[in-house]
Amino acid sequence: MQLAKVVGNVVSTSKDERLVGFKLLLIRKIDENENYIGELEIAVDTVGAGAGEVVIVVRSGGARHAAGREQAPLDAAIVGIVDTVEMEM
Repeated sequence: MQLAKVVGNVVSTSKDERLVGFKLLLIRKIDENENYIGELEIAVDTVGAGAGEVVIVVRSGGARHAAGREQAPLDAAIVGIVDTVEMEM
């Protein structure tokens, strides 16, 4: 699992039929200081996340399982909205 921030929405009226009904969000991974790292990605939203929220993201088979569609072409799924993060260093 990884932390990411929702930075936008993706609207696609023409897509693989196994993705129909899913909200697609644009995300970017973040580090422990909420600095963006990596590239922009598209993730399926399974929890009702919105722009600006920090979320928990799973990938690959975990994403397909979380979305309940084992055969769907999913790379990433949002499975949680983060309220707080506490770290001890």
